[in-house]
Amino acid sequence: MGGRLNWLRAAVLGANDGVVSTAGLVVGVAGATSSADALLTAGLAGLLAGSLSMAAGEYVSVSTQRDSEQAALDQERQELRTTPEAELAELAGLYRAKGLDAELAQAVAVQLTRHDALAAHAETELGIDPDGLANPWHAAFASFLAFTVGALLPLLAMVLPPASVRLPITVVSVLAALTGCGWISALLGRAPVRPAVLRNVAGGALAMAITYGVGELLGASGA
Repeated sequence: MGGRLNWLRAAVLGANDGVVSTAGLVVGVAGATSSADALLTAGLAGLLAGSLSMAAGEYVSVSTQRDSEQAALDQERQELRTTPEAELAELAGLYRAKGLDAELAQAVAVQLTRHDALAAHAETELGIDPDGLANPWHAAFASFLAFTVGALLPLLAMVLPPASVRLPITVVSVLAALTGCGWISALLGRAPVRPAVLRNVAGGALAMAITYGVGELLGASGA
């Protein structure tokens, strides 16, 4: 359940990044030009670049974590083969440190070692589930998909409506989406909803305001 919540939280944050970064990009371009073709080109380029960057970053991050965990598990396997008595004593000591009395700690350590010594040490000593190592490809695809879904909202909101209303529609749509992302992330993290939503909305609004202002300045200077 905890792993599923972590994935959901990561998906929401990825979608949130897609919304904010793409909204900032297309709103900035809208400040410089009203060309639908320019907005579509910039939005698609930002969507593709952002989603690929997110996927690559997540792949590298999870791969590094997985390699570190695998190395720790390999070392633990080696120690269990070469010094099983010392490892058993170490495991019993860890259970004593958790509050079990010496006799019970020894009995638990012996029984869990007989059942699956590596799993017992990995969970108690390393905080690792040997059967639950994260897959970097899954993480990369999830990040790519989440960012893409988030990025599509401001892109479509900017290029589909008529030129006269595309900017306000985009702003309202983005702020509504950021409200939803902040609310969901707060619920998943069991955090207060109001501060999370306000931070999310304020950050997105500030990003759009700054990029629009820069776009207007660049558009005016190039005119």
